Amino acid sequence: MTRILRQLLLALSVAMVLPGSAAGQAQYVLKFATLAPPGTAWMKLLEEWGREVKRRSGGRLVFKFYPGGVQGDEPDVLRKMHFDQLQGGAFTGYGIGRIYSPARVLELPFLFHDVGEIDFVRQHFMPAFRKGFHEHGYELLGWMEVGFIHMFSRKPIRSIEDMKSQRVWLWQGDPIGQAFFKASGISPVPLSIMDVYTSLSTGLIDTVYAPPLGAIALQWFTRTKYVSTVPLTNGIGALVVTRRFFGRLPPDLQSLLRETGAAIGERLIATTRTDNEKSLEELKRRGLVFVEPDEGMSEKVLTELRDRAARSLIDSDYIPASVFDETRHLLEQYRSQHGGGAAQP
Repeated sequence: MTRILRQLLLALSVAMVLPGSAAGQAQYVLKFATLAPPGTAWMKLLEEWGREVKRRSGGRLVFKFYPGGVQGDEPDVLRKMHFDQLQGGAFTGYGIGRIYSPARVLELPFLFHDVGEIDFVRQHFMPAFRKGFHEHGYELLGWMEVGFIHMFSRKPIRSIEDMKSQRVWLWQGDPIGQAFFKASGISPVPLSIMDVYTSLSTGLIDTVYAPPLGAIALQWFTRTKYVSTVPLTNGIGALVVTRRFFGRLPPDLQSLLRETGAAIGERLIATTRTDNEKSLEELKRRGLVFVEPDEGMSEKVLTELRDRAARSLIDSDYIPASVFDETRHLLEQYRSQHGGGAAQP
């Protein structure tokens, strides 16, 4: 018995000092979910983030990634984060809205003309966004984008009227999508994002919206033929952990997670913009037809539609009026400095 006890003590001592041991290495495990499919540029950068954190923390903090929606849709991921089954995730605007909805002012339809405007407004709001996430139980580590969102359809869409005759997907439970379609007079088909590909295949829906890179990554483009050249909005994203998990980390690991999260977010934005441009060319190469709008999607029509959608979101307090007004003032400021047109009222 004494010999066995000595062997056990020796084994425990070795385990405490070996670099690969659980006690000496994985003190904190961050279970992190995302809809990004394996092998995509998004997922490769997230995995690179995980490797950097592991290296710089000496193995004390490690990521365990769950890509491709294996943990469910974004509401499912947030629910699991609430119960500490997951500690973090990469979210689109849909998930962001369930954490801190004012941030989705950046996703109002037909609001921005170019990425310069987006970056100017985003940088202004980032301190307020971080504070809002924190107050709602989360830590915003990095900001990202999914890019400009286009309509993919089986029939050409040149106007809002054309959309009304299609079976258009709505991300089930998304207030921005609901406000847009209500303002447009369109009756969409609400579905989880997990059901979109199957529903396109069966004909339950025939029109979806996605960034070019997302349409390729999720293979939605294989079930559609036409792409509208008019972007609906610029899709946002965020790298998030629960405040509960973040609070358990020692200060040096908190700083590491913030620093690397902010840096990988900027890289995700740059990579996403580049890859979306490449994806547009790939879609053309694959034979998809890009459809130009007619007068049914004039700037006047789209601006009026945007303002109706914004009013609905303001009335429900999903996006406060003060945040929308501040965004318009920022756009007026940016456009006056860069020779652009005045922001629409």
